[in-house]
Amino acid sequence: MSIVLAYDFGTGGIKASLYQPDGACLASHAATYETHYPRPGWHEQDPTAWWDATVEATRLLLEEWGGAPESISAVGLSGHSLGVVPLDEKGNLLRQYALIWSDSRPDTQPAEFFGTISQEQWYLTTGNGFPAPLYTVFKIMWLRDNEPDVFRNIHRVLGSKDYINYRMTGVMATDCSYASGSGVWDLAGWRYSDDLIGCSGLDASIFPEAVASSDVIGALTAEAAEQLSLPQGVRIVAGGVDNSCMALGARAFRDGDAYNSMGSSSWIAVTGSKPLLDVNTRPYVFAHIVPGKFTSALGVFSTGTSFRWMRDQLCANFDAEAASAGCSAYEIMLDRAAQSPLGANGVMFLPHLAGGSSLEPSQNIRGAFVHLDLASTHADLCRAVIEGIAMAQANALAGLETLSPLSDEILAVGGGARSDLWMQIYADMYAKQMVRSQVGQQAAALGAAAAALVGTGQWADYSPIAAIHKIIDTKTPIPAHTAAYEKRLEIFRKLNICLSDIGDDIASLA
Repeated sequence: MSIVLAYDFGTGGIKASLYQPDGACLASHAATYETHYPRPGWHEQDPTAWWDATVEATRLLLEEWGGAPESISAVGLSGHSLGVVPLDEKGNLLRQYALIWSDSRPDTQPAEFFGTISQEQWYLTTGNGFPAPLYTVFKIMWLRDNEPDVFRNIHRVLGSKDYINYRMTGVMATDCSYASGSGVWDLAGWRYSDDLIGCSGLDASIFPEAVASSDVIGALTAEAAEQLSLPQGVRIVAGGVDNSCMALGARAFRDGDAYNSMGSSSWIAVTGSKPLLDVNTRPYVFAHIVPGKFTSALGVFSTGTSFRWMRDQLCANFDAEAASAGCSAYEIMLDRAAQSPLGANGVMFLPHLAGGSSLEPSQNIRGAFVHLDLASTHADLCRAVIEGIAMAQANALAGLETLSPLSDEILAVGGGARSDLWMQIYADMYAKQMVRSQVGQQAAALGAAAAALVGTGQWADYSPIAAIHKIIDTKTPIPAHTAAYEKRLEIFRKLNICLSDIGDDIASLA
């Protein structure tokens, strides 16, 4: 039996999984790496740590599985978006840390770019609905202006999963879905835009060639094979950006298919033959893994990471209790949250620890607890974080539904979908049925595996994805809860406006 190895390369770590051609996951293992925050708005990771984590996750996976590595025929990767890994002509890293998707350091560069083209025209061409500084082209321009020694030696700038592909094959390339987050991609033309690259003043050769996600870009080198304990010559497909891999793995590959991703960041996305573009709500769009399709989404940058921040900064005392109970601190937090009533006794949380998306008036908005009281408890704070994340996602849903009709049922994937409490809060907040399948947290990995299966001819197309999902659970909205949350959502939206203004004021002091 020929199987494929899929990597889900996220903000907090990488997960390695093995898949049979029928879509069954044989085994999965993960390894983590750190994000560094040297200054406000600067979010960096060490690419060598990515590779080390890839090696570790693969080793642990193979040990757990116990099968023959010789049966692995191909590898596919899903990777977090908008990464900037500058390499010289020999493939050496030019700086220790890569700028990751949430890094927003470009300050003067967007103004320079939009002195040549309107921001509206740029958005309608690229579908890049995040705040402009997050996109690759502006980060490269920042390197040009602030780290000239680095910029002078750049041969190519790769994205996150493209760097791992390079370490595996020695080939510097990307795929169309990842390239569509470069800031210079023409969605309609399905290619880089010479005009937009011209607006940046950069050389077009900096951007790697973009191929189809299922294209085999090379084979595992002898050096990589030895480190990964895999056979030399295993084929490596280009893979895709996490948004698009997750869309495919969440069975959203036909027009109108939608899903809700609940991970480090979270979003609601719909697939279509045309990108969903609107200059007011500004959905962000990526080319799909499926040729000719697009995934259009609205979302929140810091959801799972907000919950992790809560654990690390305010719930460290839960660690001993979790160790004694044989569970994680997250489970203790969820248990505490269930002890607080709907509305968290008046406490509200705004999950903007990584800044604002297109849903907020300003990128400078930051997170906050509001209406704290001397009687507020750990339980209230835990529930407020969960409800705040759900309210931010409800805002995204409302924006998306003004542009495209969505069904009354939404498939949830990602870590947040594991919690019954969280799923019920989402159902109540959205006034929609929330469903889970056995795919769960494996959606992005399944999408990457599908690209490998198509690329090696084991699947003719992506249609087998639909039959893989088996619905295992449904949460139905409780009308009284929905009515109560609607009132709180009105307050939440007012707070978004107020905290955006305050964020701008604080930013002006720097």
